[in-house]
Amino acid sequence: MATEQELSDFLKSVEKRAFKRSIYHVRDEEAALDIVQDSMMKLAQHYGDKPAAELPMLFQRILANTTLDWFRRRKTRNALFSNMSDFESSGEDGDFDLLETLETLTNSEGTESAQDATERAQILHEIELQVKELPGRQREAFLMRYWEEMDVAETAAAMGCSEGSVKTHCSRAVHALSKALSAKGIKL
Repeated sequence: MATEQELSDFLKSVEKRAFKRSIYHVRDEEAALDIVQDSMMKLAQHYGDKPAAELPMLFQRILANTTLDWFRRRKTRNALFSNMSDFESSGEDGDFDLLETLETLTNSEGTESAQDATERAQILHEIELQVKELPGRQREAFLMRYWEEMDVAETAAAMGCSEGSVKTHCSRAVHALSKALSAKGIKL
């Protein structure tokens, strides 16, 4: 059984990544915040008594389901109220920054030239744009496997599909990203 402190520590550790993942899916900062908050509340209310080792899988599944629920509600609302403002996305100019993630992964000591930093920023921006263009299931599998660093079995459980499907989605996502980036002259 997870203690209250373990649950709190877990939620603190996944908060930023869950928000960034939600931003990729819904492309609306306020909606992403709501989705993450709702997911955290559901985990605490319904699964707070589970062992701490099970929390990551449960949370990923809850986050995915809450995101799907958001899309369903949005689709229904748009069908009922076809207002032009419903089609605008307010999350396009959000403060999400892939450079922040890269800086935590690399141990940069400020020795990078301005030109290198600019090129890296441009490449990361292009990668971010291409990830947003992936089909939903491919994007979800790609982000879980390579951003969240979940293994195939964990990703399959969180997505509610087979391990083979996860491998297929990831393979297609990597191939699509590679093709799109190569077409723009970016070699990784």
